Order: sequence, then structure tokens, then C-alpha cells
Amino acid sequence: MQIGLVRHGLTDWNALGKIQGQTDIPLNEEGRNQARLLGERLLQESYRWDFAISSGLSRAEETAKIISSMLNIPLLPPDHRLRERRYGQVEGLTAAEREARFGTDWHLLDLGQETDLELQSRGLVFLDDMRLKHPDANILVVSHGGFLAQLYKLVCRGVLSERIGNLSLTVLERKEDDWAPLLFNCTKHLMTKQF
Repeated sequence: MQIGLVRHGLTDWNALGKIQGQTDIPLNEEGRNQARLLGERLLQESYRWDFAISSGLSRAEETAKIISSMLNIPLLPPDHRLRERRYGQVEGLTAAEREARFGTDWHLLDLGQETDLELQSRGLVFLDDMRLKHPDANILVVSHGGFLAQLYKLVCRGVLSERIGNLSLTVLERKEDDWAPLLFNCTKHLMTKQF
């Protein structure tokens, strides 16, 4: 079993440096182009995907629709467990705005955001559920940077800690009782063509 984990394409809020969290911000045209570039890459590579699934937030769902239609694979109904971290009072704020309102240690305050443990827990429950329901499937999952970063800390034992790029691809393979990364945070498809 393999799971391909993809961060959604670019949005206007990403470009402005605003935290989106669970605010439903759509892809912009560059984000749509990024999704098409990943779809083209996946058509060329040896990975084979049986179906795709997304968080249900429009930026992830549209990314998944573009890619799944290019690969001609089914898109399952969204799964809320794949949603981005709930960031509470800091959603919609840039780094400068967050620090002006709450200080440089804003992330240590209780501002209504989900904890790392809560994110890791729902990520692990999702992976276990997919493993039990689809043990022989290769699944393409479109989710969000904050969620994926916490999932990677858990399943990759913290050794992989770089920022998760828009439309990055990570591939995990189930080996015995553990997940092994075959590819991590790869965005080479975004560097091959200009928009």
C-alpha cells in the first residue's frame, strides 16, 4: 500500500502570507496550473493511484479534482479528517499582523487553534482507517501544509522537518507495521514548466 500526500495548490492568501486554517479560500489560477503540472508528472511516473480523496476545503478539493480527472481515477467524497489545522483567532492574519496582535510567541498562546497532538491523532486515525479499508490500494490524498507537517512528524519520526510546499508530493509506503517515506516534499514538477 502506498499513500501519496499532496498539499493543495496556491491561493491568494498563500501568496499574501495569511494563515488560512479552516477558512475556505479557493485556489487561484497559479494553484490550478500547479495542480495540472503535478497531474502531468504523475502521468509520466511509475506510481499508480487507485483513487483520490481530499479534505473538502475548496482549495484541496479542486486540486484533487484536477489531478484525478487527468489520471482518470475516481475522486472519493471528502474526508473532514484531512482538513487543515483550526487556527482560531489567527486565521486570515499575516505574520506581521499575528505578531502585532499577539506577540512573537503567538503560537504558544491558546487562541483557539488545534494542538499538534490533535492534528497527529486525526491524521493517524485517517491512515489506519485507509489501511484497514483499502489494504491493497494506492491512494492519492490532497490536504494542507499544517496538517501534513504534523502527520510527517509522526510517521517519519521527526527526521523530515522542512516547510511543506504548495503542490508538493510525498509518498509513503506501508511496510509491515510502519510507514516508510519513498519521496518527501518533492516539487520538481513546478520547476519544469512556466505558467
